[in-house]
Amino acid sequence: MMKVTIYTDGAARGNPNGPGGYGAVLEYVDSKGNLHTKELSAGYRRTTNNRMELMAVIRALECLVKPCEIELYSDSKYVVDAFNQNWVEGWQKSNWRKSDRRPVKNIDLWKKLLTVKKPHAISFHWVKGHDGHPQNERCDALATAAADGDGLLEDEELLV
Repeated sequence: MMKVTIYTDGAARGNPNGPGGYGAVLEYVDSKGNLHTKELSAGYRRTTNNRMELMAVIRALECLVKPCEIELYSDSKYVVDAFNQNWVEGWQKSNWRKSDRRPVKNIDLWKKLLTVKKPHAISFHWVKGHDGHPQNERCDALATAAADGDGLLEDEELLV
């Protein structure tokens, strides 16, 4: 399997329900030792930070055309812990309810993430945000620029 490293970040101004954006950096070293990098970002008119954290991961995984072995780095404990602490499995077993029986937020994006994650072998890693990690800083710059940019998209789930 091809090995890919993915870094992601989400941002929201006036969280919740202000403008937001996501940023992702994908890195792959080919058989000749050449580094290939792809950057992704988009901004939304009204969203939340957690939705943007999830969108960054989803959009990065959607770029991959075949199953990959992935090291995914995020400064979002929401995303990383959901997999590393098996929260997602518990939510699915309890019909998308948390331990306090309240509904899980962002179910639409969690389900989408599970779908795009399926063909890959992914290890989730937490990195401290705003701590000088070059790729995390780049993702943050992409996410905040997207949130502050023009042509913001609609976060369809928040329109209902």
